[in-house]
Amino acid sequence: MKRTHLPLNGLRVLDAAARHLSFTKAADELAVTPAAVGQQIRALEDMLGVILFRRTSKGLDLTGEGAAGLDALRSGFLQFEEAVRAMQAGQSSNSLTIAAPRDFTAKWLAQRLAEFGKEHPDTRFTLVAADEDIDFTEANLDLAIRLTKGPGEHEGVRLAPGAFVMVAAPGGGAATQIAWPQCPVAEGQAALRVGDAGLAIDAAAIGLGQACVPMLLAKADLAAARVRSIGEAIDSDLAYWLVAPLPQWRQQKIRKLVAALTVS
Repeated sequence: MKRTHLPLNGLRVLDAAARHLSFTKAADELAVTPAAVGQQIRALEDMLGVILFRRTSKGLDLTGEGAAGLDALRSGFLQFEEAVRAMQAGQSSNSLTIAAPRDFTAKWLAQRLAEFGKEHPDTRFTLVAADEDIDFTEANLDLAIRLTKGPGEHEGVRLAPGAFVMVAAPGGGAATQIAWPQCPVAEGQAALRVGDAGLAIDAAAIGLGQACVPMLLAKADLAAARVRSIGEAIDSDLAYWLVAPLPQWRQQKIRKLVAALTVS
């Protein structure tokens, strides 16, 4: 019999029914109906070409054919459990590699990773500065943060609704527009150009001009009064997303970190 054709669900039902000698008790253990247990047993009997159980006046009896494979079956299930534990242990290393824009790490992420580290002192982070999409496999990444319109081909969760705000120095400052790649100014318009939103916020804070930046990135500087907002925040399709391919997204260590970073 090919391994790919092993009727694992039916064998699991056989093990439970044989232990209880009752389809009803087996159904309770497996959280299914007695009828479903009966269907699985009949399908297994049809596949194997043997009778596994007989009904008698005293209840359910396991046949010799049914009993013949139970020891090996139960040993196999124990090995399955050991294999699962081994795989979980292998993916539960406390090292996390995260790609994020430099300014996002400095303005938002680093502090939250430090707080996460206090709760999980064995966790070790490797931070990769990346503003563009990079290959998860080549970079050996666990998680990435992107300023984007959605998770794209990966799994993901939005850290906050997309919103931009114009910021300037508390005491006024120049009226010059501070441009950065995600917030350029019109062609020919005089502007101070910087590499990212974090630099734009810092330039605005010392009075070099006004910058339109993501609200999530500016929150700490606004709260500390390093900058002031000009007007109301503007909704945007762009937002910061945590993203990862499905295999990484399923890992327990990723789920824990995502849950911590998305607490409002």
